[in-house]
Amino acid sequence: MEETEIALLKKYFPAVTDKQTNIFVEICELYKFWNKKINVISQKDIDNLFIRHILHSLSTAHFFSFKAGETVIDVGTGGGFPGIPLAVIFPEVNFTLIDSTGKKIKVVNEIKEAAGLKNVKAIQKRSNEYRERFNFVTGRAVTAFPAFYDSVKHLLKKQNNRNGILYLKGGSFNDELKRFKKVKVFHLKNFIKEDFFETKKLIYLKK
Repeated sequence: MEETEIALLKKYFPAVTDKQTNIFVEICELYKFWNKKINVISQKDIDNLFIRHILHSLSTAHFFSFKAGETVIDVGTGGGFPGIPLAVIFPEVNFTLIDSTGKKIKVVNEIKEAAGLKNVKAIQKRSNEYRERFNFVTGRAVTAFPAFYDSVKHLLKKQNNRNGILYLKGGSFNDELKRFKKVKVFHLKNFIKEDFFETKKLIYLKK
């Protein structure tokens, strides 16, 4: 991470500790190292890793805070986003990251081990093959929201009204939300003023 990126991290997330900042610095170097061996992030994006992946993932935490002991499954995690960054700032929350592509899960496992993230488990699995239940499902624009919902709804616990889906998505998708009643949409540009976030949003659908 560059000094300007560390400054942005502290600007938007002032509660992040020095220890957590150091983990993010380490994670950035790990992703650049592993991406040369196993290409899980495009070259254009790896050059903008902090803004487009880490800060984008962390934006969820501005609008929604997980509680200690809650469980989160990150579906279609790819290289570990948003799961890895969220696991850094929520060390008392357990994260399970799943993806159907083995090489991506290999990178996630290497990074979480090297960074010492004890609250992360990464598994090569499709969501429809997984049967454990969680407080929250996260994802980043892996498909249209209704299709994502249908593929992950069985993963949600039902015991409290906080439980739900947190989905990062860009562009216009109002038509995709018409069938859902308990849905909120947060505009990331209202919090993060960098150009990349102009059209980015967070969908929160309660169970």
